[in-house]
Amino acid sequence: MGENLFWVSVVAVVIGMLLVAFGGQREPGAKDWPASVQWGYLALVIGGFGVLANYMSFTAVMLVFVLITGAVWALDKWLLAKKRDASGAPTTHFVEYSSGFFPVILVVFLLRSFLVEPFQIPSSSMRPGLVVGDFILVNKFTYGIRVPVLNNVVVPVNKVERGDVVVFNYPPNPKVNYIKRVIGLSGDVVEYRNKRLTINGKPLKDENDGTYDYLEQGMAMIHNDQFKETLDGKTFKTLNIPDTPVVALGQVSDFPYRDQCQYDDNGFICKVPAGHYFMLGDNRDNSLDGRYWGFVDDKLMVGKAFLIWMNFSAPSRIGTMIR
Repeated sequence: MGENLFWVSVVAVVIGMLLVAFGGQREPGAKDWPASVQWGYLALVIGGFGVLANYMSFTAVMLVFVLITGAVWALDKWLLAKKRDASGAPTTHFVEYSSGFFPVILVVFLLRSFLVEPFQIPSSSMRPGLVVGDFILVNKFTYGIRVPVLNNVVVPVNKVERGDVVVFNYPPNPKVNYIKRVIGLSGDVVEYRNKRLTINGKPLKDENDGTYDYLEQGMAMIHNDQFKETLDGKTFKTLNIPDTPVVALGQVSDFPYRDQCQYDDNGFICKVPAGHYFMLGDNRDNSLDGRYWGFVDDKLMVGKAFLIWMNFSAPSRIGTMIR
């Protein structure tokens, strides 16, 4: 989260606390609390989420909210409600709103953790298949049911396959999600030289598919050669820019298992360590991917991208399956 958004969230929390504290009381016989109190709790939830998101993942923040509101709901259900019935005391707004938020937050948490998670394409690294503005859905259970936050597989389902388009936590900063294509599995030797991929000594089948031009950030027109590439039976399109280096050597970081890779002016070769994957963007000359920051640990996997559900600037893309 940017610094400005963090401070906006802090301000929202402060305003929310003031509104809750000084927003007034519920009138006798009224069903709802004053609007100022309602807005105060809304500001607390949104602001609190923003503050915590600066320090932990979205899933972890959701879990914190589930635990807090769930504890209040359980305490009210099995203890506080009985005491109120006996004494005739009214429900406090904290208990009422916490108990009301709990089922909503719980459902969202369960859906995002175990079924599907939405994701917005932030860059052109997966063109031509995915473009900026695509809103996609990610299947969370296809690679196994995982413990939230820890992300360990507890119920295996399917294995990650070469050619899958996946969302994962960015290794240098796991709070950020990335989307790329799986090129190498554990033990694979991935070589990308002179803009051609080789996996375990076998060159991938590719064929020229004309050209592909797009406007980058509304400013510069990018001209690309387009190819059809086939990996383990999956055919997809990739882009590269003629006469552009295969890898910008100055941008390669000192990542874990860096000794498993060798780089030169014509490309690189890497052996994927156990429990890891190697990812590349389909837009090969405009992608910050595994060649620069290394391998993706299985614990960082989020899920498999499978559907474009919205694109406000290109409605014809809605419903497109991701391959």
